[in-house]
Amino acid sequence: MDHTFLQSTLRELRIIQHSPRFWATFVTIVLIFALTGPYGTLDRLMPGVRLGYWLTLHAMAWSIAIVFSVAAEILLRRHIASMFARLMIGSVVAALPIGFGIALVNLAFFGTAPSLSASLHQSLGSIPLCVLFCVLAYLTMHRQIVVAAEGSDATEANARPTAPAEIRTVASQPPILLRLKPENRGALVRLTVRDHYTEVVTTRGRELILLRFGDALTEIGNIEGIRLHRSHWIATDHITRLKRDNGKLFVVARDGVEVPVSRSYAEDVRRRFG
Repeated sequence: MDHTFLQSTLRELRIIQHSPRFWATFVTIVLIFALTGPYGTLDRLMPGVRLGYWLTLHAMAWSIAIVFSVAAEILLRRHIASMFARLMIGSVVAALPIGFGIALVNLAFFGTAPSLSASLHQSLGSIPLCVLFCVLAYLTMHRQIVVAAEGSDATEANARPTAPAEIRTVASQPPILLRLKPENRGALVRLTVRDHYTEVVTTRGRELILLRFGDALTEIGNIEGIRLHRSHWIATDHITRLKRDNGKLFVVARDGVEVPVSRSYAEDVRRRFG
């Protein structure tokens, strides 16, 4: 794992650590479990010990889930557009080590010797709690994570060395291409909204960048193109023809991708390419 990944992970972990909403949610969940005493803890443990049990168990489980969710959110950022999906993948994967952690907590409080089968059973039982954690984390800290991700992208861009050849071509490239990895900086083909990201497709590849679609359109420079939809823009040089399918209008790009045209933009598209 490179230095940039570790920096990004620590940045998002600090965001969570300093989130009052997160801690309020954590305390609320612990108190609910301590008061209701699920899984037989109401009868087996005294109130003070029961509170200590659920506090220890949730602190362990949430810590593992946080680390796995943040790691997945960062590692899968360029492959999965949805932040919620990335967090969910990390949370579900975290169920495996959480199951073994629960076995150790039970050993400390009940003297129950852990076994592989029991730990795996605990892991399966932890999946619903991991899903709940992901939903709560997304609802309470979604905006903070987006802000942290923006800082991560900026750090990565600043840390990347600039070759002499790249310096000579910077002035001739639209700003949006400078946000991409050097190997993806080809001719701009199209832009597409992907959750809170904009997918930039060039003749050399595609990449997700954390940028609002409206801001992305202001960074295309003098490249001639047309907006087809509130979520799609395409360079006119890469349009081959128009297509109708079940009454819906599509623009067919050179690479064969069919991009939908919304009603509000259909007249302009037909006028220019029909």
